[in-house]
Amino acid sequence: MTQKTSNTGPKIALYQPDIPQNTAAIVRTCSCLGVKLEIIEPCGFLLNDSRFKRVVMDYMDINTIKFYKNYHVFEEAHVNERVILATTKAKETYTNFKYKKGDTLLFGRESSGVPESLHKSIKYKIKIPMRENKRSLNLATSAAIIISESLRQTLY
Repeated sequence: MTQKTSNTGPKIALYQPDIPQNTAAIVRTCSCLGVKLEIIEPCGFLLNDSRFKRVVMDYMDINTIKFYKNYHVFEEAHVNERVILATTKAKETYTNFKYKKGDTLLFGRESSGVPESLHKSIKYKIKIPMRENKRSLNLATSAAIIISESLRQTLY
C-alpha cells in the first residue's frame, strides 16, 4: 500500500549517531514512510562509510536529511515544537503517549544515549516496554516501532 506523505508528519532526530548501519536503516525507514530525518552532529562515522552505503543502498537523498551542527542549534530550531525522547528511563510507554502532527522523535547514541543534562531538559519521554534484564532494542528497530505508532495516531 502506498501513502502520500505529509509535511506535518512526525520527524526522527538522531543525536550523534555512531553506528553507520543503524543510521542507514533509519534513512531507509524514513524514505519508505515519508518521514523527515534530522541528524544532530557530530556523527561517529562519515556518510561515505562502506558500512553505511551497503545498508542505505539507493534510499539516500541527502537533500531530505537536515543536519544540525550540535544539540544547541537543534534545540533553537525546535523551540516551538514538541521533542519526544525515546529512552529506557521513561515512565510512559510509546503506545500510551498521544502524538501530534509535527512531533520530533529524538533517539540518542547507540553507545551512550543522550547526556544526563539533555535528558533532564526534555519534557516528553517515552519507552518501549521490554523484558526485565534487557538493556535496549536496536536503534533502528526502536525508531521503526515508535514512528509507526506516531504515524498510526496522526496520519492514518
